[in-house]
Amino acid sequence: MFLISCSKSSEIIKPSTPKDSLEVLLDLANTDSLDVNLKLQYNKKALKIISLQKNDSLNRVNYFKVANRFYNINALNEYKFVTQAVIKKAINTNDSISLSKGYDYLADYFSAQFEIDSAYKYNSKSEKIYIRLNDKYKLAKTLLNKAIFQHNANDLIGCEKTVFLVLQHLRGISESEEIRYQAYNLLGIIYGELTEYNLSEKYYQEALKIAVKVPSEYQSTATTLNNLGILYRKQNNDDLAIRVYTKALSQKNLFFDRPIIYAMLKDNLAYSNFKKGDFSKLPNLFFESLKIRDSLKIVSGIIINKIHLGEYYLSKKDSTKARKYALEAYDLAQSNGEKTQALETLKLLSRVNPIKALSYSEIYYSLSDSLQIIDNKARNKFARIEFETEELTLEKDKLVEQRKTLIYIGLGIILIGVFIFVIRFQAAKNRELMLVQEQQKANEEIYQLMLNQNNKIEEVRQSEKKRIAQELHDGILGKLFGTRMNLGVLNSKKDDLAISERGSYIDELKTLEQEIREISHDLSSEKTAVFNNFVLMVTNFLETQKKVCKAQITFSIDPKIEWNAIDNMAKINFYRILQEAFQNINKYANAKNVAVKFLQTDNKTALSIQDDGVGFIFQRKKKGIGLLNMNSRIINSGGEMHIETEPGKGTLLKFELPQTPIQT
Repeated sequence: MFLISCSKSSEIIKPSTPKDSLEVLLDLANTDSLDVNLKLQYNKKALKIISLQKNDSLNRVNYFKVANRFYNINALNEYKFVTQAVIKKAINTNDSISLSKGYDYLADYFSAQFEIDSAYKYNSKSEKIYIRLNDKYKLAKTLLNKAIFQHNANDLIGCEKTVFLVLQHLRGISESEEIRYQAYNLLGIIYGELTEYNLSEKYYQEALKIAVKVPSEYQSTATTLNNLGILYRKQNNDDLAIRVYTKALSQKNLFFDRPIIYAMLKDNLAYSNFKKGDFSKLPNLFFESLKIRDSLKIVSGIIINKIHLGEYYLSKKDSTKARKYALEAYDLAQSNGEKTQALETLKLLSRVNPIKALSYSEIYYSLSDSLQIIDNKARNKFARIEFETEELTLEKDKLVEQRKTLIYIGLGIILIGVFIFVIRFQAAKNRELMLVQEQQKANEEIYQLMLNQNNKIEEVRQSEKKRIAQELHDGILGKLFGTRMNLGVLNSKKDDLAISERGSYIDELKTLEQEIREISHDLSSEKTAVFNNFVLMVTNFLETQKKVCKAQITFSIDPKIEWNAIDNMAKINFYRILQEAFQNINKYANAKNVAVKFLQTDNKTALSIQDDGVGFIFQRKKKGIGLLNMNSRIINSGGEMHIETEPGKGTLLKFELPQTPIQT
């Protein structure tokens, strides 16, 4: 029996940290030493985790890992379910690479279920995607699977063409030894069946050269040697076949790596010995092979073993055992749909039971004709599947283009509408901002005029104080000096006239005392009025806010602040910042309490505005117009703004301004 070395490679997962539960589960599900049921449970848990994750490239990779592990433990229904799920995800994200890989996995599933039509269909879909992606390596793998399907349908010419396409795509691609090996091995099989024995041996030898580069666990050398031995046996060269089989059986770890090949080689070695007439190791070799195949449930191999045992016992004239094994082989072939092998058993039955030979011959020819029809249908069906796949691909591409066109038109209309809306909205917003800016400019001009007027008033007051000082010095001090001199003269006199004059001078001193007290009081009132001018404006503003704001407002001012040392524009900016802050509090804060404080610390004058409202996420709102305006104002005055806020924890706005002497 010819063998094509084709298997699904397992994925090796590096040990993961205990913290990463998904990686640990995938690792456990791929651990050979664990029980199959336990690996199944771990893999299902991993599937549950990734099914809750976002559909991204990593998620789809993890889906393929889970599917691979289901395949390795022969949980084919779960394997199919996961593969179909990842195909849907790939379609939703236009991921052609994952989609083609998903089709490959479905082809493997249907191939394992012997549903060759479906396997060929999904293999063709994958082929079309790899052609579009110009992925020659994966295209070669897909074409190799196609060639295997064609070989199984006895389309040897089509298979031959496809294999040469595989080799053509592999030109110049390094690390493709496994596919190249399988291609040469398959060519050897094809030419052997076409009785082109020289070509068959040539390609087997090419396969053997490459087999040493393929991972040893695949036992590629033993596989090709087995096929080469069958070729020699076909040419009735059993001595050479036996040498090849013996060499193949000597390959290291063959029984553990590929027990199927080991059992096949045992059976082929036994059959070549039988054909040669050497019965020294028979029928033990046949039974050794049969035991392994029975344990692995290799139906086709069991049938071949029993046919060989039937032939062996027939040669020994033991017709009872020969008939027994021939009938068992026929029944097994019939019940498992192995029609090709059923033909072989019918040949044997005709020989072991000559009485029914005619009946068996009729069944044989009828079955042979039906197999020929099936092979022809299969070849035609493969051609039809390829055509339909191509048609579906073209139709899909056409629909995709139409959908793209409609989407582009729709997006264009939406973008035009959004563009018009944004322009109109921005124009309105700009007009509103211009009005606000003009209003702010007018307010600042008014406030500046008011401050300039206050400066003029201050100059007048300073002039008046200077005049009063002169009066004190020239008038009151002169009077005091004259009175003191007169009192000094009168102190030496004791008469009534002197006493009377002293009384009048004392009254004059009282009058001067009252004049000095009044002047002092006027000067003190004027100084307080000057200092309290800005504070009065802030106080009036906060009194107004108490009427419109729902929150309880408290206000305090540090008496150590020297307002005369703060520039007028800085005061304006403080005032505007306070206005902006209360505008935001009234609109958004929903606060119950607001505290406004002016503080003096380390040569800095600070304004703090704290509320117990809803707060906000600063990173989202830091580019708001209000915050930008406040920050711009304090920076223009050489200061800094600090914000402390969290949702549900209120907001603290703090503005610090270095205190510098006023420029004159």
